[in-house]
Amino acid sequence: MGLFDIFKKRNNEEENNNSKVEEVKNDETDAAVDDEPKTDDSVDKVSEHETVTNGEQQQQSDQEDSKNSDVDDNADEEKVEEQPSSEKTVEDDQTKFTEGLEKSRSTFGERLNRLFANFRSVDEDFFEDLEDTLIESDVGFDMAVNLTDQLRDEVKLQNAKSKDDVQNVIIQKMIDIYDQNGNNENTEIHFAAQGPTVILFVGVNGVGKTTTIGKMANMYKKQGKKVLLAAADTFRAGAIQQLDEWAKRDGVDIVKKPEQSDPSAVVYEAVHKAKDENYDILFVDTAGRLQNKVNLMNELAKMKKVLTREIPDAPHEVLLVLDSTTGQNALNQAKLFKETTDVSGIVLTKLDGTAKGGIVLAIRNELHVPVKYVGLGEKVEDLREFNANDFVYGLFKGLIK
Repeated sequence: MGLFDIFKKRNNEEENNNSKVEEVKNDETDAAVDDEPKTDDSVDKVSEHETVTNGEQQQQSDQEDSKNSDVDDNADEEKVEEQPSSEKTVEDDQTKFTEGLEKSRSTFGERLNRLFANFRSVDEDFFEDLEDTLIESDVGFDMAVNLTDQLRDEVKLQNAKSKDDVQNVIIQKMIDIYDQNGNNENTEIHFAAQGPTVILFVGVNGVGKTTTIGKMANMYKKQGKKVLLAAADTFRAGAIQQLDEWAKRDGVDIVKKPEQSDPSAVVYEAVHKAKDENYDILFVDTAGRLQNKVNLMNELAKMKKVLTREIPDAPHEVLLVLDSTTGQNALNQAKLFKETTDVSGIVLTKLDGTAKGGIVLAIRNELHVPVKYVGLGEKVEDLREFNANDFVYGLFKGLIK
């Protein structure tokens, strides 16, 4: 089943559920209207019955209080919390994506409405306006042109003439292209077969790189992993202190040196500690000064050389952190880093605070690098594994007519 089929099925299921809820509400309203008021006699009988029942309940309650009087006050603290079921976790993820992409979905819907406001026919003027609309929605120039070209044939093929039909074809084609570009894409984190897994984080300053490391460290610590952080961003003022604060908050260890130290020296010490003390994961924070691109890339190459010398297949992941609120600027940053480093995956931060969720489509279409994690809120647990089904549903929900 393709992404569009999954999307349409979920969309229809939600519409049906909403219809059932509305029917239940209407039935309850009708029942309340038809309900005859009780006579005075019946009211008295009900009141008398309630008095007896309440008295019995109070007696039982007093007996229970007596039985429990000797129970330790700290018993509640000793109870093992019930672990949430996987089904609840899946539902929570789906809801989080839907809520997190609300701004992007709303803005894209508004742009489509504006496009169709003066709709007369599917002619060349319409396709030029559509192309502009897609570019404004941050799906990327290449994808906008590609999509518009394919839609010219698709609209004719499906004989779409009304506004709703044409809009449905647009949404379907966007999902299909996104689905096709994701063939063989792996969004999972690659772990080392043995020894510590090394994850190198890259990205420009200010995108939320250090915060992402802190959230991921917290996540893996809760999974029972032994986590070590390496503060290799030794040039940005406050970077070491910020990562150190996350280490304390998460309850994980950190390797750090004074500001202006050699980043590779930090990495060398950290990788030795990770190997010698049997850590499961080593997170390496790095500098992000694109204005000194040559120096920055040389530093990254040097750190990677140190890692590979100590652990031949390290780093196991190079995660590029991008701020989704910057739209096409984030795409340009990704292209620069991809040219000089072996980026294996992308973390998109602040996706819930932007109307530029279409950047995910552009990343897959132009870079063919998988988005592995997304930030859907400010809380520690709001960093979520990326799910293409949930993303597509969150971005296009309700836009099929």
